[in-house]
Amino acid sequence: MIDHIGIGAADFARSRGFYDAALAALQIRPLMELTPAQTGGYHGIGYGADGKPFFWLSNGEPRGAGIHVAFTAPSRAAVDAFYHAALAAGGKNNGAPGLRPHYHPHYYAAFVFDPDGINVEAVCHSPQ
Repeated sequence: MIDHIGIGAADFARSRGFYDAALAALQIRPLMELTPAQTGGYHGIGYGADGKPFFWLSNGEPRGAGIHVAFTAPSRAAVDAFYHAALAAGGKNNGAPGLRPHYHPHYYAAFVFDPDGINVEAVCHSPQ
């Protein structure tokens, strides 16, 4: 089980706007903000649900191409909402919402690239 993941952003404000919009569609919200004074250098936002941040965005350079992050969506409608919110917030299409039966018969997902080119997915595993 993964406790949390963190990524860096080349343009923190732009990436924050992207994740604020895209993750809100999945009911994932900013829960904690750390300032450079608190951390000794970096600015970070902890996104999560149920009081627990599990996805961290920080300023600084992106940590590398090839990163893939998948967020669980509660429904197929939430996958659709994530996709549209992400594109409206500056994301780029990497796979429109739809079934991916090569993973399993109910795998419904959408993929976008964030402002730094990170492959971000929302996935619903239920049959509806």
